[in-house]
Amino acid sequence: MTSNTREMACTTDDVFRVLANGWLYPAWVVGASRMRDVDESWPAAGSQLHHSVGVWPALLDDTTEVLEWDPPRGIMLRARGWPMGEAQVTLRARTTPTGCQVRIDEEPVKGPAALIPRLFTAPMLRWRNAETLHRLAYLAEGHAESS
Repeated sequence: MTSNTREMACTTDDVFRVLANGWLYPAWVVGASRMRDVDESWPAAGSQLHHSVGVWPALLDDTTEVLEWDPPRGIMLRARGWPMGEAQVTLRARTTPTGCQVRIDEEPVKGPAALIPRLFTAPMLRWRNAETLHRLAYLAEGHAESS
């Protein structure tokens, strides 16, 4: 599993307003390129985002499902990106004196990516998730609204 944390100059509620808007997913998740649909029940457990990953013309359609929704503390997702596989992604937020701290943990759990030794996948996931938290901070600190 890889972990990244970031201090943000906003509240945990600001972070969860962004997470609650499924249409913002490609704005903060590195690799997600477009949204095709968001389940009406998003972000309830079991709901899904229907997104594409990659760059045109090599786009792959897939989904991300909410496993646990516990605002303003955490969200657990099952992110699918086949043919690479699936990952469990958990974001946790906590209040700090200057705003909040958000932690993202990612663990490949299915498919070819789960078979690659962490020695090789961890550096790439850390880099990607540092940028993911950077983008999430822009949206949360800018007070992006939920749909």
